[in-house]
Amino acid sequence: MKKIYKTPRFIKKLIILPSIFAAVLFMNSCSDDFLDQPAYNSLDTESVFNNLDTAEMFVLGCYRGIVPTEMYYQLGAGDTVTHSAEDGSTNNSKYNICNYQYDAYTPNTVTGIYSAMYAVIERTNIAVSGLSKMEASAKRDALLAEVKAIRAFCYYNLIRVYGDVPSVFKPLDEMDPNDPNTLYPKRASRDEIYDRIIADIQESVNNLPVSSQSNERLTRQATYALLARISLYAAGYSLRWDLNTGGGAMMSRRSDNNRVQQLYQIADNACAAVINGGTNSLVQSQGGKSGFEYLWYNFCQRNFGVVNQEILWHIAEYGPNTNSSFGVYAHPGSRGGTYGSRKALQFMLPSYYLSFNPGDTRRDVSCTSYSIYFLNNGSASDTWVDVGTTYSCIMPGKFRLGWCVEPQAADGRNLNIPILRYSDVLLMYAETQNYLNGGPTAAAISALMQVRTRAGIGTLQPPSGQDAFEKAIVQERKWEFAGEFNLRTDLIRMNRLASEIAATKQAMKNLSNRTGEFANVPVYRLYKYHKNAQIYGDPFLAVTYIELTDPAEIAAVQNVPTNSANYAAYQETLAGIVTAHGQTVQQGDKWYPVNMFQAYTSTFNGNARKAVGFTGGFNTLQIGNIIYTKPTGSFENGGTYPNWIEGGGDGLFYGFVPNKTELLPFAAASAGHPLVDNPNLTQLPGY
Repeated sequence: MKKIYKTPRFIKKLIILPSIFAAVLFMNSCSDDFLDQPAYNSLDTESVFNNLDTAEMFVLGCYRGIVPTEMYYQLGAGDTVTHSAEDGSTNNSKYNICNYQYDAYTPNTVTGIYSAMYAVIERTNIAVSGLSKMEASAKRDALLAEVKAIRAFCYYNLIRVYGDVPSVFKPLDEMDPNDPNTLYPKRASRDEIYDRIIADIQESVNNLPVSSQSNERLTRQATYALLARISLYAAGYSLRWDLNTGGGAMMSRRSDNNRVQQLYQIADNACAAVINGGTNSLVQSQGGKSGFEYLWYNFCQRNFGVVNQEILWHIAEYGPNTNSSFGVYAHPGSRGGTYGSRKALQFMLPSYYLSFNPGDTRRDVSCTSYSIYFLNNGSASDTWVDVGTTYSCIMPGKFRLGWCVEPQAADGRNLNIPILRYSDVLLMYAETQNYLNGGPTAAAISALMQVRTRAGIGTLQPPSGQDAFEKAIVQERKWEFAGEFNLRTDLIRMNRLASEIAATKQAMKNLSNRTGEFANVPVYRLYKYHKNAQIYGDPFLAVTYIELTDPAEIAAVQNVPTNSANYAAYQETLAGIVTAHGQTVQQGDKWYPVNMFQAYTSTFNGNARKAVGFTGGFNTLQIGNIIYTKPTGSFENGGTYPNWIEGGGDGLFYGFVPNKTELLPFAAASAGHPLVDNPNLTQLPGY
């Protein structure tokens, strides 16, 4: 039996050795063979790696915690697509962090990703050491490849959040206790870490199986996709500084251009291996649903046999002990009823919602312009409605409540976490082909067009120049991957973050003023009254609406009665407008207008909902009140931009500082971060 020497609090917090019982019994999985495992002593690593069955259980335990809560809780927004909508004021951690307002001395920073990742890295180091001493076999080699890929994923997460981090590739009990760097490791070059984990995957990826029953474990295709992603990050831009002096922080690539070229080629080859492997493809339309809708509906339903052809790797999450904050925050919000009361704490920027091309089926999957609310008093016998929202409260839609299977608890969501998709492989391949050849090749165009064709915009042809084609890929990634936590750091590695932030801020001002690209955006919508089924597995996608531009129609809908005796006549007027737009009005149909640029809580919008039957709680939504109580339009805000768009101390991305906020600082002692116990760990420059 191996012994672990006593370590200081710093290491105990950061490098944790949980028992195999804790790591495996509570493994984030829906599979019985993952869960029904006996308990073992965590220190008895020699007996664990005496046979392949127990070694495999240890490897399975390494999956736990590889997507820590804060990845979505704190960093799931701020990508010019998804934004925070926390309760209270704008002075809270999630809202500040999504706006790049970090503070090492307050809770406005991330405090748990570092410790969570090094806990998993320690487990993987133990596994690599133990497996390396076992007799070589196909299964042993596959387990070794699997655990090295898990370790690589953890370092990728660390580097894209913190930059240069300590390099630890041995188990703690195999390191020299007299070496100061053992207990108090310094930051190491990210390039050296990247090169090592890339080499690990290159050397072992072909030892992994080609297929898996659920893709909750890494397969060969998923690991090739992971190799491509890590290689692009290693070759891309990041905030770099002199580790010796702590100065000179700036966005740049690594200095060795030949290595940059090699890394792009590694990524290109890895993508080609997946594409040419013939086992993966994009989910296509079926049963009246677009391919994109069919993909995410079945993912939420846990019909993994339908989606595994596209979702190469998803992290297992099931049950009351494993539900992550990923599923809790990303949904349209629900007030009472079957789903319980759950607030959406994220919203989609309306500039993003309006950026989609006509016919793009991804918009109404990724974004919802409705929220679930009760009609009257919220009693068990009440009617629940998918109530139409305004531009200041468009909410996430890929992981909506009604699509899911019934959760284990009111605050739980039985959602796995998607990590790698085939569409990502196609777009990475388009990117590498474009970069390596000084412009888009036929293969690059084909890869991009596969994604666009599935989305319903196959007629939108890409540009021909290298930079223009890369910009097209940036936009395509936004349309495709909203809410999947790639976009924020993708913009950094492509050196597009500053320009995209500036463009988004200007776009939101243009929308607020109804100028530029938004000059002709209709102010009024006529939403159809829609009851929510209040059942899990409801395939409902979007509330039907008509956009009004005719002055006479607008004048008619603006005349909302305040006396219930006049509601029936008002509905007749609205029915006439609906009929004029070519839609059939059946008996019992109701409609209500919404001024999309006013706050959801405006007098007009509130009265319009009353006219369709809302009585109790009609002027609130299940989303953080920073957003939905505010207008989008400057005219609707007294001639000035609403503070959430542009304001003193607020406004979109108010904390962004180039060459500083692309990475997060380590929190100081006052914020309770365990890193304060490591005197050798230097702070991010500028803090």
